[in-house]
Amino acid sequence: MTALILFTIVLVLGSYLIGSLPFGLWIGLAWKHVDIREQGSKNIGATNAFRVLGSGPASVVFVLDAGKGIAAILLGHYLESVGIIHGLTMPLFILIGISAVLGHSFSPFLGFKGGKGVSTSLGMLLALSWLVAAIALLSWLIMLAITRYVSVASVVAAFVLPFAADLCLQGDERVWMIGLGVTLALLVAVKHYGNLQRLLAGTEPRIGQQMPPVEETH
Repeated sequence: MTALILFTIVLVLGSYLIGSLPFGLWIGLAWKHVDIREQGSKNIGATNAFRVLGSGPASVVFVLDAGKGIAAILLGHYLESVGIIHGLTMPLFILIGISAVLGHSFSPFLGFKGGKGVSTSLGMLLALSWLVAAIALLSWLIMLAITRYVSVASVVAAFVLPFAADLCLQGDERVWMIGLGVTLALLVAVKHYGNLQRLLAGTEPRIGQQMPPVEETH
């Protein structure tokens, strides 16, 4: 038990560091010599990368940010498969995955600021339950097609998560994934507070529109 606790702590910290890697910033600097924290919404995520850098770099940012969530979960599975750690349960995998999302949103490389965690959350969900992730992604695509607001699509998809988990899963896995869905929904809503304010004010840009000159909290 002591070894499990020790290795879980190491995994949580390692996942946090994986999640904290600011790929949006690095891609912008390497690809176009642009600091995306100084343009658009000033966010390091794929949406602002799309506005500032274009579809190619933004696609890379999305894949890498989602990959952080996947990598955190797969790292735990790998260490268990080779016998380094034993007894990882769904709650521990969820803790490891949330750590990666928090690393993305509160990166020590960026003064504990960061992205909104949607792509990294999607990656974590894909590794935990691809069906729940698929339902959330489908709801995101539908809302984006209807509203053309990435923020609306992201918040709605996040709030779909606990219902998708309730629908698709059973037993303890269902209970824990519902809890994860509620946690992610609250985190995404908090990180999109500025977007929701702009929606109410009628200044939130739709996909493809330029960001108005309004300061945003990362």
